[in-house]
Amino acid sequence: MTAADPVDTQLGQWQRWALMAGIAGVLLAIAGYLLNGWTQFLRSYLFAFLFWTGMGLGCLAILLLHHTVGGKWGMMIRRMCEAGARMVPLMLVLFIPVLVSLPVLYSWDRPEALHDPIIQGKAAYLNAPFMIARTVLYFLVWGFYAWRLSRWSGEQDRTGDASLIGKMRGASAPGLVLFTFVTTFAFFDWIMALEPHWFSTVYGAMFLIGQVLESFAFTIALVIVLGTREPFSRYLTKQHLHDLGNMMFAFMVLWAYLSFSQFLIIWAGNLPDENPWYLRRFRGGWGWVALTIVVFNFATPFVLLLMRGVKRNAQRLLAVCCLMLVIRIVDVYWIVEPSFYEQKLVVHWLDFVMPVAVGGLWLAGFFWQLRSRPLLPLRDERLQGAPRETVAF
Repeated sequence: MTAADPVDTQLGQWQRWALMAGIAGVLLAIAGYLLNGWTQFLRSYLFAFLFWTGMGLGCLAILLLHHTVGGKWGMMIRRMCEAGARMVPLMLVLFIPVLVSLPVLYSWDRPEALHDPIIQGKAAYLNAPFMIARTVLYFLVWGFYAWRLSRWSGEQDRTGDASLIGKMRGASAPGLVLFTFVTTFAFFDWIMALEPHWFSTVYGAMFLIGQVLESFAFTIALVIVLGTREPFSRYLTKQHLHDLGNMMFAFMVLWAYLSFSQFLIIWAGNLPDENPWYLRRFRGGWGWVALTIVVFNFATPFVLLLMRGVKRNAQRLLAVCCLMLVIRIVDVYWIVEPSFYEQKLVVHWLDFVMPVAVGGLWLAGFFWQLRSRPLLPLRDERLQGAPRETVAF
């Protein structure tokens, strides 16, 4: 793209707005730290970090999935997923405040944990040096696949070499398995370890699927917003929207299945070392948040995305995507914050500032990466030959 392109001008404007919002959020966050202390700062920061890191990881997961299975559904969002995946280095930098302040957030790294037999039984895994080492390993794996796939994609732009499709598929198939394994353990470390007395084997996968769902909503919404402009207006069809809507629907149902399975097994088991996780999230006002998530993260989009007329209409699908993004923020908040506030719903003003601060920086970097390459892989043979049907904007 060149600076004279209308779409590049629009992306540049969004980049500036995001950067200004991020800077304003950072200044407010610093004020929050001075007024409320480091503990509250980190609690709100961790929630925001997890949401926006999940956005980038979800983009990488979609990219790996697209290259593994092929299909034209991913061609419209591929460059957006590549840009999101390339935000991994930024998120490593943004995780440093958490890594240097582990005892503030994680009870297993505090002196009193030495007298806790349950935590001591997990001490070989839950210790600061090993957690830091694992975190570095996670980011190295994510960064490698984001770099490798983006490099091959850029080379395809320059050369049009069809053999690169096979290379990307060959790397993505095992990469998807490794990514799932690594990311599952990352969410064990970063979120489940906030409550070290509790555990769930499905927890990491459940959170990962939620983040992929979040990234689908974000990239589909962006495609729709840019759909009236070149090059999307030349290639985007109703069938693309329909397929992308189906993908979002599939991951939404999978998220609901994993979430309900975890709840059913733990609640029916009625064990004192497992039930408290849900008790903290059902009492003191948190139960209303849980009900909101069930209604708007599953029931409402389930009904809407069953309708062909919703998935093939740009504005209706955009509305569903916006709903999913908002409720995904609520879901991440509901999962993270009760770890600190027990059975009392507490919403601090920093909980609104931090997503803007982190998100502004993330979006500014994302749009900068997105502008660095053509918005569609125009020399990929899978982009050609799409059935033409006017999209209703």
